[in-house]
Amino acid sequence: MSNVPVFVGLDYHQDSIQVCVLDPQGKVLLNRSAGNDCHALAQLIGPLGVVQRVGIEACCGAADLGQELVEQLGWNVSLGHPAYIAKIKSSPDKSDYSDGRLLADLTRVGYLPRVWLAPANIRELRQLVNHRQRLVDHGRALKLQVGGVLREQRVKIDKDRGSRWSKTWIASVRDNPRLSKHACWIVNDLLDDLKYTDGKILKAEQRLREASEGDAVIEKLVQQQGIGEVTAWVLRAYVGDFGRFKTAKQLSRYCGLSPCNASSGKKTADAGLIDGCNKLLRLTVVQAAHRLVRTTGRWSELADSMKARGKPACVIVGAVGNRWLRTLHHAMKPEAQTTNPRA
Repeated sequence: MSNVPVFVGLDYHQDSIQVCVLDPQGKVLLNRSAGNDCHALAQLIGPLGVVQRVGIEACCGAADLGQELVEQLGWNVSLGHPAYIAKIKSSPDKSDYSDGRLLADLTRVGYLPRVWLAPANIRELRQLVNHRQRLVDHGRALKLQVGGVLREQRVKIDKDRGSRWSKTWIASVRDNPRLSKHACWIVNDLLDDLKYTDGKILKAEQRLREASEGDAVIEKLVQQQGIGEVTAWVLRAYVGDFGRFKTAKQLSRYCGLSPCNASSGKKTADAGLIDGCNKLLRLTVVQAAHRLVRTTGRWSELADSMKARGKPACVIVGAVGNRWLRTLHHAMKPEAQTTNPRA
């Protein structure tokens, strides 16, 4: 086995992994396909030198492999942000060979745009949160379809039949005499699907409660102002460890609640909120900001003050969400900061 320090880039695929190994001067020592197994990678890379750092482009399954390399081989593994890596690629041609070489070279020079390697329990919580959100999105789509059929048939349910989507309102929609025969069948089929989906959402939430039982971070989150179960699950799944953010500003930017700087020369301007964030995480924070404006004096006063200065509603909600996240960071940050890189 050589004592030469080497840098490794892994282009992950479900069935195979493209392995590229570089020495400190950037010379390619190896660039070939290997099996998707950490021990196979160790046998292939081990004779070439001492592994200094490993870079893997973040994708489905890459984090699981990265954790195996850390725990079983003791390698220093970093996940790379796929969107930023795609922007770095200058060649119009794409191949596993070139992708592996780029990952290895970015790792060697320290330019790999890293993201957080979440532990297994956080990754599983993310899967559950995403599954629940897909069910919620499906239920919303079903409601829109029912509304579309009612509009097409020019059927309007009287307000005395209850609020929209209440039990009495749904009973008024089912077998409504103003619906045509086929439209009535479609509406009832959609409503049956909606009832089934609502039941699956309840099951998903129960599974989330089981998965998060005894989680100290979630228990502390639900004690904070404006946070319920769903908000706590999303924050825990995508923020994970609040201590990995050195400042509250970093957390706010990670959640997509910081303004995008569009300055050039002497011109200084903002271009809305930054786009590089998890959309579900930002949506959850925005929904929390809406609740806080309605229910909490501190944030209601801030919203009223900005409204009096002529700020639009979207800017007000973004500002409330931004400042609330900064307050939350100070409440949730552990005394001993972790050394994990922020996403």
